[in-house]
Amino acid sequence: MESVKHINKRAVASMGILALLIVLSFFISLNMGYIRIAPIDVIKVFIGAGTEENQLVLFDFRLPRMVIALLIGAGLAVSGAILQGVAQNGLADPGILGINAGAGLAVVLFIFFVQGTSSGLGMLSIFVMPLAALAGGMLAASLIYALAWKKGVTPVRLILVGIGINAAFGAALIIFQLKMNPRDFMQATIWLSGSIWATNWKFVVAMLPWIIILIPYTFYKARYLNVLSLGDHTAVGLGAAVEKERRILLLTAVALAGSCVAMGGGIAFLGLVAPHLARRIVGPKHEMLLPSTALMGALLLLVSDTIARNILSPSEIPVGLVVSALGAPYFIYLLIKTN
Repeated sequence: MESVKHINKRAVASMGILALLIVLSFFISLNMGYIRIAPIDVIKVFIGAGTEENQLVLFDFRLPRMVIALLIGAGLAVSGAILQGVAQNGLADPGILGINAGAGLAVVLFIFFVQGTSSGLGMLSIFVMPLAALAGGMLAASLIYALAWKKGVTPVRLILVGIGINAAFGAALIIFQLKMNPRDFMQATIWLSGSIWATNWKFVVAMLPWIIILIPYTFYKARYLNVLSLGDHTAVGLGAAVEKERRILLLTAVALAGSCVAMGGGIAFLGLVAPHLARRIVGPKHEMLLPSTALMGALLLLVSDTIARNILSPSEIPVGLVVSALGAPYFIYLLIKTN
């Protein structure tokens, strides 16, 4: 009992430190950009004493993008943690399994057929795109589940089929990109590399329901992830409805990944790295792992987006490239360490 209390105190303390780092990174990111704003001027803006220029930069451009980065980071990270628990494989990730590719293909098709741009339906497209991404992610997940089914679904088959589906959807993405005009092709390429293009409060409003509903629901399902992580035979022995819970959790992971892809493109490796880092800090119990993973993902993407915006200022690089540069070495390390 004492050891459990010690672990819980350590986990809570770790989450507190992560939250503090997010606040610190958020404040630093507010200062940085093509237009530099001193910390004292940021404070003046928030107390209503700042200049109109600083208010415009912070409230209309910088703040909504940073909030979107936090939401996407938390959503992708929790989606990855769910998939790793369901697949019983530490290498599972929405990008590797093809869910991001399916969601990306759906959004590219949406852009391609709705007058060649995402504004074809006006402001309605902001709310339609996450639904399109969800449909694409669901198609990918359904194909993975159906093809992996053989008197049940084994973790190894789920991963292998997912990698194949990822390659197939990637090829389809290239086909439709080649049919686009050069301007839309470049836009789609940058977006698929992982680019937070949703930079106003309407996008925050469109994405917020997905995050504030699905992530707490995932926390509620933490005990089922604990049981599934023990293996199918053990889970059945403990009375869990394995296939039912697996489908529900997969649907939740797909919905989180799809909404995040709609707003931030194909950001790879975040759903892989964040759960592993959180697991090293708080351990494998999902009651503590999932909140820590959400905080870790939010922190990683906020820091990565700050780097992407400033490293080649005034130009930007896709945030997905920064995340990949940080995540790819860790992925290779996991491959080497995994039996």
